[in-house]
Amino acid sequence: MNNPIDVFKALSNDIRLDILKWLKDPQQHFDKPTAHLSKTINEKGGICVGDIQEKANLSQSTVSQYLSMMQKAGLLESERHGKWTYYRRNEKNIQKLATYLKEEL
Repeated sequence: MNNPIDVFKALSNDIRLDILKWLKDPQQHFDKPTAHLSKTINEKGGICVGDIQEKANLSQSTVSQYLSMMQKAGLLESERHGKWTYYRRNEKNIQKLATYLKEEL
């Protein structure tokens, strides 16, 4: 797991928590077909920054800062396709966080 302080800072905001929840089940939270990175392009999938920004109802710069913070903390992964960046949860690190909470705290 990345630095626990960075992880907890990233989780200390309602919108960042919402983003993590939305990305857990993107089909439910992002119903626009253009929001999703096609599974045929990449099996990992992902949601476009613009669609996250639209759902969060915040400026693009704020959402980009949030996503960057969450990625630095190891909670998200990103992948660039053309001019678009798609984000998805880093399930491996989220599982490490759950184990850390269970065993260490």
